[in-house]
This record gives sequence, C-alpha cells and structure tokens, in this order.
Amino acid sequence: MPAGIPYEEARQRYHPGMTATVRSDDGSVDELLNGYHPDHGRNARVALSVGVNRGEPCQPDLARYLQANALIDDVDMAGAQLMTTDVLVIGGGGGGCAAALTAAQQGARVVLACKLRLGDSNTVMAEGGIQAAIGEDDSPQLHFEDTMRAGHFCGEPELVAQMVMDGPDVIRWLIKLGMMFDQEEDRTIGSDLLRKKPGGASAARILSYRDYTGLEMMRVLREAVDLDPGIEVWNRCPAVELLSDEWGRCAGAVIYNLEWRTFVLVRARAVILATGGAGRLHLHAFPTSNHYGATADGLVLAYRIGARLRELDSFQYHPTGIAYPPHLAGGLISEAARSAGARLLNGEGERFVDELKPRDVVASAILRECALGRAIVRDGQTGVFLDTPTLELENPGILAQRLVTLRHLAHKCGIDPAHEPFLVYPTLHYQNGGVAIDKDGATSVPGLYCAGEVTGGIHGRNRLMGNALLDILSMGRRAGACAAGSSGPVTASRAGIGHVHAWQRELTLAGLPLHVKAPQLFPEYAHFDLRVDAGLRPNAHGRVVSGIR
Repeated sequence: MPAGIPYEEARQRYHPGMTATVRSDDGSVDELLNGYHPDHGRNARVALSVGVNRGEPCQPDLARYLQANALIDDVDMAGAQLMTTDVLVIGGGGGGCAAALTAAQQGARVVLACKLRLGDSNTVMAEGGIQAAIGEDDSPQLHFEDTMRAGHFCGEPELVAQMVMDGPDVIRWLIKLGMMFDQEEDRTIGSDLLRKKPGGASAARILSYRDYTGLEMMRVLREAVDLDPGIEVWNRCPAVELLSDEWGRCAGAVIYNLEWRTFVLVRARAVILATGGAGRLHLHAFPTSNHYGATADGLVLAYRIGARLRELDSFQYHPTGIAYPPHLAGGLISEAARSAGARLLNGEGERFVDELKPRDVVASAILRECALGRAIVRDGQTGVFLDTPTLELENPGILAQRLVTLRHLAHKCGIDPAHEPFLVYPTLHYQNGGVAIDKDGATSVPGLYCAGEVTGGIHGRNRLMGNALLDILSMGRRAGACAAGSSGPVTASRAGIGHVHAWQRELTLAGLPLHVKAPQLFPEYAHFDLRVDAGLRPNAHGRVVSGIR
C-alpha cells in the first residue's frame, strides 16, 4: 500500500469550515466495489468442501470454521445435567429477547441462554437508529425499494417486504415497552418523532435516541425479559453444540456453564439461534466494531446440523471505524455523524465520495484513497478525516446534544471533535449472509429457527443503516411466535449428537483435519480453550486443540 500523506501535512491543509474541493470519479459503482471492497479480489472466496452448501463460495477465514469438527463428543456429555423446556433461545441480544418475550407471551416455557450476560451483544452497540416508514412522505414500498437496491437486489423480496411492513408496529411495540425516541424540537401539537435520512435511502426514516439507540432499546428489552416469569435467563452459558433426534430434527442444545464449568443438555421443542455475527473472527485481518462474543457460533452450529446458508462471501465494512489511536482501532463512529452532515476528506483536503451513499460504496471509496496514496498516515495507521469540527461549526451544539457517544469516543481518542477531525478507516461491521430462513425464521432443519444477524436473505449483499435493529425485532418476534406454537412433547424422542458423527465422516472423506474445532466461542486473543476449561480429556491426537490455527 502506498505510504500516503503524513498526518502533520494533512492537518496543515485542513481547517474547520474549509470548502473542500470534490475529486471527480468517472468509474462505476461496480468498478469501485470490484476494485477495492474486501468481498472481491483474488483471495476473497473459496468453495466449501463439505455440508449442504458444498461447492458454493465462502469467505476463506469463515470457511475454516464452518468446516471444523465439533468441540465435544459423546464421552464429554456423560453425566451432564438434563433439562427440558418448550423453547430454547440462544443469544441474549435484541433478537433473542424479542423471540423470548413473544414465545413466553404465548404461554411457552422459555430458557434464554446468553454467552456473556443478557444484553451483551451488538444490539447495545448500535448507535445510529432504526428504520421504519412512518412519515407522510414515506411508505413501506419506498423502504422496500431502498433495501432491495442497497442489497444489490440479492435480498429475498418476501422477507424484505415483511420486514418493512412490520416497521411501524415494531416502533409502537417499543414505545409501549418504554423506549425513548428523539422528537422534533419545533412540534406544535403532539409528539412527532424526529426522522433522519440514512445513507442509501430515499426518505427520512431513521428513528433514534441520540446516538445510542441500541443501548436504549436493549434497556427496555432487558427490563421486559427480567419481569417475565415465563423466561429463565442463563448468563455466561454459551451453546457448544446442537442436539438432534433420530429424524434429523433439532431437539435442543448442549450448553456450557462458564461459572460452574459443566455441561447442561437442554431438550426443547424448538431452538431459536440469535447468536449474532462474525466480526470477532477479524476476517481479512480487519479491525471490528463487534462485541466480544461475535464469533459466528450460530453459523457453525447450524451448518453442522444441516441448515442451508447463503451469501457466505458477503460482509459489511462500516466506513467510519477508528483508525487512530491503534488500541481503539475498529471502534465505531456512527453513521449518524455523516447523516447529520459530517464529511470525509482525504490527505489532500478533498471530498472523494458522497458520504450518504450505501456503506459498501463509501467504505470502498476510503479503501481506494488508501490504495492510491491519498490517505493520511499517523504513526503507521492509515485513514481519512471525518470532519466533525466543520459539522459543529455549521450546527452549534450538535456534538453535545445529538452525538453524545461520539464525544465520549473522542475523549478516549484524546481529541476534541469540535476542533480536530477523527482519523477513520473501514471496520468489519456486519454479516450480510447467514442461515437461510422462511418468513417465520424457520430453517431447513425442522425445529431450528434463527433471527437477527445470524440469518441471511433480508439484506442481500449490503445492509442499510437502521435495518438491523428492525430486522432483529421483526424476525425475532415472528420466530418466537412460530417456535411457541411448535407441537409435540419435548421427551418424545432421543436427543443426542448423531449429526456430529455423520459430520466427522464427511470431514474425513473430504480430507479435512478432525483436530481443528469450532465454534471458537471467544476471540483468539482470549486464549480460551473449552477442553482445558472444562477439564476434558485431550483429543485423539494426544493434545488439546480448540479453535482455528
């Protein structure tokens, strides 16, 4: 990568309120994405060798996890505690909470198993807002068209239509739960919700609470879950394997209690995976905005039991991750800043992209500036400027009143955002693809449902800002309702890990190693090994191996 322009030189060219020249670019969007987006290029994908998606393209780092052996075998489950429930929800973010609340409301007994603690998820880190077509100048049809266009028309039309139609009711549901939303300052009658225009949208439909919407949303969801007697919450209890019965149905899961260091077999009529994304795998060695537990657990477990996946080579890189200082690399600066008017500048003081284009376009434009030597280099870190000082100059008080989280992040970076621009670089942000689902969140495996970022089909190959929070609640509620209606007694069949034995045979026939195991559960730098933590015997090779090396 070209060296770029030294930070001191770039700062000399920059001053708040400057009128930046616009660098013209005659290339097409396809040329930009094919040339610079991480999803494209020589090493961007490989073909899967095993599983129901055999032969289909997948991001190379993710492929190694999907084609790994299970963490446990039958011997490890000997003597494990056995429990039963109607619905087992795996994942304590917004999607999992929405599913659990809906299932419990319909009378189902629900166990909600969280890898970390209830609410520790990407939901709580979502800052910009939630989309819903509630304005007089807007409609679900426009929302549908924007979503399909942003996803390069790879989204499933039925799923997209369902999500956008759910939007207004989701907002009403959140308000009934007690969620706060920003309101118009100049309203004269009633309480009109403040709407902002996100990148890639044709109308203002982002609803937010300052710039920590996800945190406010998770607050009311946690309170609702805590008050619901039909939901039993298990904190620090990740799922390490799914259970299957003799007919190939998903019949529960093997849960590992991190505090007791023991396994629990949970048998259930239905299982809902709401485990989130894969950012902490640091695909293509990118920094990430994701929370600590985002290690693609749901994808790995669903694929091994036989669920079909889709768009496994498509990920979203948010344009404005922190680039400097290095220890904060990947931390997210919300799109709310660009939506409010903050501009992106290269080292020559030029604007080089419309900041409100879809995220894949803006991120690719930043990567292009870096590749062509027009970016800014500070102590080995490369990026471009996010011009927050000019934003404050043109909108006095906006940093203190509307971009509160941004100010806190600036303090961590050691800068005053009203006087010094951020240095930003794309950060691995969202998993566009995932488990294929129908309109109720059902997968190709009977008894297994999915909701939220672990799924594919709604966002196509690129996601619009604000659609993630709508997605997790729309599909979480639908999956919870359908799972609660699942028929048949929990104890009707034998539940075990027979599918793992079939998987191991498939790995062996494909020449893939059995000592490589997944899901990883935590990032590599956590130095966590399940078999060591649980005191299990070494594997067949005489050594303990966990995760991908």
